[in-house]
Amino acid sequence: MKTLFAKIKKLYGAVHRGLLKVSDWMVQSLRIGLVLGVFLYVIGIGWVFFYSDKVSLDEHTVLVLDLKGVLTEESPGGLKNQIMGEIQGNAPQTVRLRDFVMVLELAAKDKHIDRVLLKLDDFQGGGLVSLREAAGAIEKFKTSGKPVLAWSSMYDQRQYYLAAHANQVLVHPLGGVLIEGFGRSRNYYKDALDKLGIKANLIRVGKFKSAGEPFVLNAPSSEALKAEAHVYDAMWSLYTQGVEKARNLPQGSISKNIANLPDALVEVRGSVAQLAIDWKWVDQLQTFESLRETLMKDVGKDEDIQSFRQVNWKDYLQSEVKKVKGDHIAIVVAQGEIGDGRAPAGKIGGLSTSELIRKATDDKEVKAIVLRVNSPGGSVYGSELIRDQLQIARDKGKPVVVSMGDLAASGGYWISMASDVVIADAATVTGSIGVFAMLPTGEGLMHKIGVNTGGYKTTWLAGAYDPRQALDPRVQTLVQSSIENIYADFIGKVAKMRNMDVAKVDQLAQGRIWTGAQAEQHKLVDRLGTFSDAINEARRRVASLEGQSEANAKELPIRYVGPKRSPVEKIIQKFMGHLGISEDDNATHSQWQILSNLSGSDALALNSLGQELMWLQELIEKKQAFGAAAHCLCQIAP
Repeated sequence: MKTLFAKIKKLYGAVHRGLLKVSDWMVQSLRIGLVLGVFLYVIGIGWVFFYSDKVSLDEHTVLVLDLKGVLTEESPGGLKNQIMGEIQGNAPQTVRLRDFVMVLELAAKDKHIDRVLLKLDDFQGGGLVSLREAAGAIEKFKTSGKPVLAWSSMYDQRQYYLAAHANQVLVHPLGGVLIEGFGRSRNYYKDALDKLGIKANLIRVGKFKSAGEPFVLNAPSSEALKAEAHVYDAMWSLYTQGVEKARNLPQGSISKNIANLPDALVEVRGSVAQLAIDWKWVDQLQTFESLRETLMKDVGKDEDIQSFRQVNWKDYLQSEVKKVKGDHIAIVVAQGEIGDGRAPAGKIGGLSTSELIRKATDDKEVKAIVLRVNSPGGSVYGSELIRDQLQIARDKGKPVVVSMGDLAASGGYWISMASDVVIADAATVTGSIGVFAMLPTGEGLMHKIGVNTGGYKTTWLAGAYDPRQALDPRVQTLVQSSIENIYADFIGKVAKMRNMDVAKVDQLAQGRIWTGAQAEQHKLVDRLGTFSDAINEARRRVASLEGQSEANAKELPIRYVGPKRSPVEKIIQKFMGHLGISEDDNATHSQWQILSNLSGSDALALNSLGQELMWLQELIEKKQAFGAAAHCLCQIAP
């Protein structure tokens, strides 16, 4: 028995020693694996940042601008929602205007780029100012002697504005061009609200301040129609003149052709494509497969993709763009509705946007600030935070130039006031200098469902605004006084900035909107120009301050100011391969969810009402009695 135990002990010892060796080997293997993993990770990061973006081009390469989504100043949102969108397969797509302009500037100087192909099937357009600036970039590229081709299966009005500036406009034989004109019809909810027992209680200053009219009227007021007609007609002229000049068409021919469309279409037996040829809106009917064959003959074939030699515009831009270092002009983008607090990209937060301006103000390498505005307005308080921060920048000696994009109205105009110069495009929609508040009450609805309210209050002001009860006249007096005070402050600031009499500003204000060209005539902006003109203005002002020549000033680069991203966010963004990070605002508004249970036309109208009243959500969440809004609620686009 002892001998057996001795053998077992000896065997156990041998096995234990073997396991220890195996254990040591495993530990060493894990260590080696960990070191190798870290090494490969570092190599991977280096590849992402230094090599993955490099694009090698052969001569006679076609730069393909396959534009997808909306043309915008800034892609909306942040990284989290972009990742979720990519996972779910519904990430929103946008085309940043600055990327479009930059890629054409780079391609014009690149000897490897032979021509540009615009693919516009998935392009959703943008405001007329954005389209005009994009078209200007196309025209500038064409001066390099390189041609631009545009192709689509069917051009809508926005797509065609870009296509018209190409050297050759191609469309599918079953396609065509659809130019409709400008205009819109809005829903008016007074009868619907009456049926529900809800009263809007609109309080405003300015006879043209029509932002709240849909909630208190059943049709647009004469003032609203007059103001919109003044702007729509002017913008339609800018659109048609731009296309007619680019296509060498007779002046006024587009409107004339639209007027004769029914008879003209009958003559060509219903072929919209042939009509586009006859009217010289397009140059040739061609399928995309046929275009591929043509380009392969012209520039050569890429055997790897079995198509013409090409480079995607986003890949090309990532490869060629260089990081700006040293002294520069800071660009702050103010796009979207204005709120009080913080907001992601694509929206304006009073706190977050003013912090970007403060960041640029305190940066010694920033020599001037250009604020690019594309906003219908919003919160008065948020607007004032931004305006005040711009004034601080000016007080510290930094030039501030405002460039107005598609829309710089109401609060969008408010934030433009603290600047050395305001530059607008002829098609910019601006003005709407006015203020309003809305205090909806549902006393009729409460009565219909048999609910009553009541309780003890120490003063009449405690819970004076209760949406379940009729509006107390004393509350209306308080709000009206406050709104009038804010309006007086608004036009007073405008008068000071524009060096005009308050009475004159009041006459031009009253909530009325103007195009940039009309605003220049009324001295509400300094001059007309593009975003590039605003940058050059900032450079000139820097040169003047520092005693430099304008030639030296032209070399001063630009850099966009944005929130800081962590190294991890930068890596993820690189791997995702997107230049612009976009995000949807998926916040739910529970007070309107009940509308989804309705059916028929009432449900359609009420759901639309819910969407239009969502700006009240912030007031409800903050439990404010009311909030003043400097918002034009205008949406004028081609």
